[in-house]
Amino acid sequence: MCTVVIDVEDAGVARLLAVRDEDPQREWDALGPWWPEQYPGVIGIRDRRAGGAWLAANPAERRLAVLLNRADVRDLPDTQAVSRGSLALESVMGRSPIAPLPMHGFNLLEVGPEGARVLSWDGVDLSETRISPGTHMIAHEDLDDEATPRITAWLPEFRALGPTADLEDWAGEWTALLAASTELSPEDDRAIIRDNRPHGYPTQSLLYATASVTPAGFEVRDHALPSPAHWSA
Repeated sequence: MCTVVIDVEDAGVARLLAVRDEDPQREWDALGPWWPEQYPGVIGIRDRRAGGAWLAANPAERRLAVLLNRADVRDLPDTQAVSRGSLALESVMGRSPIAPLPMHGFNLLEVGPEGARVLSWDGVDLSETRISPGTHMIAHEDLDDEATPRITAWLPEFRALGPTADLEDWAGEWTALLAASTELSPEDDRAIIRDNRPHGYPTQSLLYATASVTPAGFEVRDHALPSPAHWSA
């Protein structure tokens, strides 16, 4: 149940804030070039168990991808499901998924020279949503989905900050708003920094990342939270 806020300026120009929710018992590695042979030039946040990535970037190709879980509309036994961890890595190499997929549901947010989009797989259909210029938000359902409480609560607040291109320190202002959102309990369904256990999932927010793909350059930074679902110690 991760969360991404993205501001698209133009084709190939975007800035985003991504929060990762995962089981705290599932170990991960901070942003780095963990796949030098299979994915040369790619950096990402690696899941140690499956070896894949939640967020991946290919600076030379100006590509960025973030993976979010999505509910299935059909039952796929875990024993038959292929890990989704390769999706972001393949994406930033210019290879997007093609249906059918032996995987549980996902939203794959992609930023590349041709623009930004979300590819959504629900276990039956793979759909594409182009991301228009402006500020948007996605979690475990559709882009800007008003049925998602955290989007209803916080998307207007991010939009009120204005276009990131006009902000002197967009990452600082977006991170400050993320910090302000933690006035809500992490168990509140409107929270961005979350404890999803009351909602039936073992995941909690573990880290956040900021990324920008602009004519001035390509930058990704990751920040681990001091403890699961908590902004401060």
